Amino acid sequence: MKLFLLAIAGLAIATPAAAEVKSASDGGFEVVSVETVKATPAAAYDALRNPGQWWNGEHSYSGDAKNMTIDARAGGCFCERTPGGGTIEHGRIIYAQPGKVLRFVGGLGPLQSEAITATMTWTIEPAPGGAKITQRYVASGYMPGGLKGIAPVVDKVLAEQLGRLKVILDKPAG
Repeated sequence: MKLFLLAIAGLAIATPAAAEVKSASDGGFEVVSVETVKATPAAAYDALRNPGQWWNGEHSYSGDAKNMTIDARAGGCFCERTPGGGTIEHGRIIYAQPGKVLRFVGGLGPLQSEAITATMTWTIEPAPGGAKITQRYVASGYMPGGLKGIAPVVDKVLAEQLGRLKVILDKPAG
């Protein structure tokens, strides 16, 4: 866990802001990132369901994003396999509308071990030349020291993931 926290702290310094902390307090925060991709909404949704292709393995517990899966149905799991047969539930899917919306509840990374309730929503809309993906993560609850200070770090880590999804979706076919 210390390595994970150091990695996200390092990313906060190294990655330019591509998202926005909409609000933050000691009791919670909201971060939003938006990307327009060169893919249809259906293709964007399909790619979103496969985090092993675009999530940065440095921001996983196993160190390899290929161990991450999303079962995109209500009750499905955003899960990760770890060496030695372990598993992690990053989130539980609560809303899945192919080509439009994917939502889960769950505290990511260091938020998972705290008294935090969090919701991630990816909304996909048609846009000129492709689709617009809006990523919104809202968290509230108790964490020693409060949530305000971690909001910019979470913002940068999640913006990086959406940026990586964009790279995959913007690649020419073939």
